Amino acid sequence: MQEIRLGLLGCGTVGGGVVRLLAQNEARLTARVGKKLTVVRALVRDPKKERPSELPASALTTRAEEVLADDSLDVIVEVMGGAEVARDYVLSAIRAKKQVVTANKMLLALHGGELVAEAKKHGVDLAFEASVGGGIPLIRVLRDALASDRISHFAGIINGTSNFILTKMQREGQSFEAALAEAQKRGYAEADPTLDVGGGDAKHKLAVLAMLAFGAQVASDDIPTEGITELEPIDHVLADRFGFVIKPLATGRAHDGTCDLFVHPALVKKDAPLANIGDVMNALALTGEALGPCLLSGRGAGDMPTAVSVVADVLDVARAKVLGVMGQATQALALTPMKPSPRSQANGRYYLRFSVFDRPGVLAKITGALGDRRVSIEQMVQQGGGDADGTAVSVVILTHRANEGDVAAALSVIAAGDFVARPTRLLRVLD
Repeated sequence: MQEIRLGLLGCGTVGGGVVRLLAQNEARLTARVGKKLTVVRALVRDPKKERPSELPASALTTRAEEVLADDSLDVIVEVMGGAEVARDYVLSAIRAKKQVVTANKMLLALHGGELVAEAKKHGVDLAFEASVGGGIPLIRVLRDALASDRISHFAGIINGTSNFILTKMQREGQSFEAALAEAQKRGYAEADPTLDVGGGDAKHKLAVLAMLAFGAQVASDDIPTEGITELEPIDHVLADRFGFVIKPLATGRAHDGTCDLFVHPALVKKDAPLANIGDVMNALALTGEALGPCLLSGRGAGDMPTAVSVVADVLDVARAKVLGVMGQATQALALTPMKPSPRSQANGRYYLRFSVFDRPGVLAKITGALGDRRVSIEQMVQQGGGDADGTAVSVVILTHRANEGDVAAALSVIAAGDFVARPTRLLRVLD
């Protein structure tokens, strides 16, 4: 065997980047693997579409079976996206005892447990570095570099679109709508941005991170998720007043054989490393029981950063093939089905912004309801003066640590009051 033969499932933005990297770094990659890496098949929708010049037209096909049934292929690289069709293709490749690389976070979030189990059964590797964080080696660090440690908790900015929008709102005072429009103009957000701004993309990535950090097989739909669409410029102004910035986070914490997982915008202290990760950058701040705190940061999206991670995985699985040790990396993944703890059991500090009519006794009713539920107040400010005709003002409270179920119960009582002008905004504080 003079070469490692690759089949691509998809050859769009990321797939094209993979082809270019393999060609540009051919000599160095060959030296690392011991054999040349050659793309010999590529599944595409439109064979007439322009592809990288390094990929011969003879390699293109619109028929998946021409890739999956090709016994000469050693590695299948899935970069087509989607979940159900990709699942069928990847399972077919695994059962044919081919090494598999995927960049598909949705596929892993929905079917990761099944795919890992099949890879173990058939003695092959399933590599997925590019599924979270683009070119940042998050998966590799969790899987290999920290294999001797236990991750106690982490917090990450893993959706660049949301981070860009909140950065614009914070630094320039833009509305959510204006910041989203700019993100779309620059190509950072899709025409339908729901998956990004609603938290769905981060939710899928968080399910993958939980696999590596905690060995947790979690249904992504079970992960509590809040998007950034309801945030307003005033929230950034008030967060700044308290010494925080608002960031779109995916957080995880392990305890007592289960885990807390959550996608949400949160207040982060200005001097914390994550507070300074702006624009479309991604980062993961994690804490190991032995290592202590660690921060990984870089470009989390784009064709070439993602392609870098895909090719790194190709190197790993190709080398395993050459050395006759296929499947060892994936065998080390021990997954236990888990259901994330309910948010009512969470404990933390909270930012509460009440929009209320400026009437006598309103503050007493708010603080009384919180006190009745054992929620104590750390700081409180009123934004806006109000006037005699009952104009609404913002009352903002930063709590001491409290049980989230108690906070929710207090807010339910307050919401029933006739002094409330708009629903209360609740944000968590990252400790």
